[in-house]
Amino acid sequence: MKNFLLFVLALFSLGAYAQQQDSLKYRISLKDKAKTCFSLNKPEQFLSAKAIARRERQHLLIDSTDLPVCKKYIEAIKAEGVKIAAVGKWDNFVTVSCNDSMLINRINALPFVRSTERVWKKPNSKKPQMSTSRDSVTNRLVRDSLYYGQAYRQIQISNGEKLHKAGFKGKGMVIAIIDAGFHNADRIKAMQNIKIEGTKDFVNSASDIFAESSHGMKVLSCMGMNDPYVMVGTAPEASYWLLRSEDEYSEQLVEQDYWAEALEFADSVGVDVVNSSLGYYAFDDKSKNYTYRDLDGHYALISREASKAADKGMVLVCSAGNAGRGSWKKITVPGDADDVITVGAVAVNGVLAPFSSVGNTADHRIKPDVVAVGLKATVMDTNGGVARANGTSFASPITCGMVACLWQACPQLTAKELIELVHRSGDRVDFPDNIYGYGIPDIWKAYQMSLKK
Repeated sequence: MKNFLLFVLALFSLGAYAQQQDSLKYRISLKDKAKTCFSLNKPEQFLSAKAIARRERQHLLIDSTDLPVCKKYIEAIKAEGVKIAAVGKWDNFVTVSCNDSMLINRINALPFVRSTERVWKKPNSKKPQMSTSRDSVTNRLVRDSLYYGQAYRQIQISNGEKLHKAGFKGKGMVIAIIDAGFHNADRIKAMQNIKIEGTKDFVNSASDIFAESSHGMKVLSCMGMNDPYVMVGTAPEASYWLLRSEDEYSEQLVEQDYWAEALEFADSVGVDVVNSSLGYYAFDDKSKNYTYRDLDGHYALISREASKAADKGMVLVCSAGNAGRGSWKKITVPGDADDVITVGAVAVNGVLAPFSSVGNTADHRIKPDVVAVGLKATVMDTNGGVARANGTSFASPITCGMVACLWQACPQLTAKELIELVHRSGDRVDFPDNIYGYGIPDIWKAYQMSLKK
């Protein structure tokens, strides 16, 4: 076990944040893993006991995508004079940073390299800087007459409180949140009893994850809050990994490389359910923008990685996107991925939020999968008080927490069976569409259906 942990630490240290003077980053896609020093017959050398147990419990095969990227290939790439920014084994890539594109030409000529693509260029002009210093936290809380506080309606709409009353509040479940930062989450008094397993920043290993964006903190509060009569979330007894992949200072493809590494890390530490309230379709480099035909679940790196989550035994819940009012209108990647739960937004009365992105996918799969409260959702604010927020970013974790509780109640289900059960509990299951998907899920109904099997 000690050797495995050392290996994991060494692997993820390869993705350490490249030095700031580098102006370019490239994704190096590799042809194979022929030079691997690992064997599928000895998965304990590259997978944690939890990750192996999760696969075994769901009768999932360990395959070549689980093998680490070949160390010899990584070393050969580094020898060309670049730095490693990210590593992804499922899609078999290495992301590097440098200042000289000629180095990439030499790397592209290496016999094991399939292709190279520029995924980041240092911006000519910086966007307004996000806050990376702590706000003052007043922790002024108004107690409510309801046990869930103002969050009651966003749980009650899916009968999540009934599952809680039956004793299923997420205990024993591990949820990873892949986001942009968790500003002040460590200082907000009402959040101190949330069980945090650990944190990891894939954008900048030297940053303070609790001083970056507040977006992830608000996402976490939708699930993890456990302060009765102030706010209780949808999975108050689960434990959480807080992972940062979003670089809010620009919008470039490299964020998908960080996201892929974060998802694989979640797998490696034995996470059950993952929430990602991030989505992409337009970039600073407009030549990288997606088109509708790209929404097939496989075109974007982030979607290919997301589509593998259920094959590893994890359930991924992600936001549909907030483009409903704009010219794009469609879901954002990775919401187009196979075997994930993509969540649109409604108000507490069940009416669609006007900003909620719509489907379907390019290959005609139903998206979004379900909808949840994302208009005036109850969240925690950076000052330590309860607030309201809009976005599918919050509909996603509200659903994610309930999905984790449902899986706690139905441990016999595989990830894909759980996703299907959530679909079947939707109030539009007989006539799904590209706006509401299968509708508002009834988590208590889903639990009752599982008992009848």
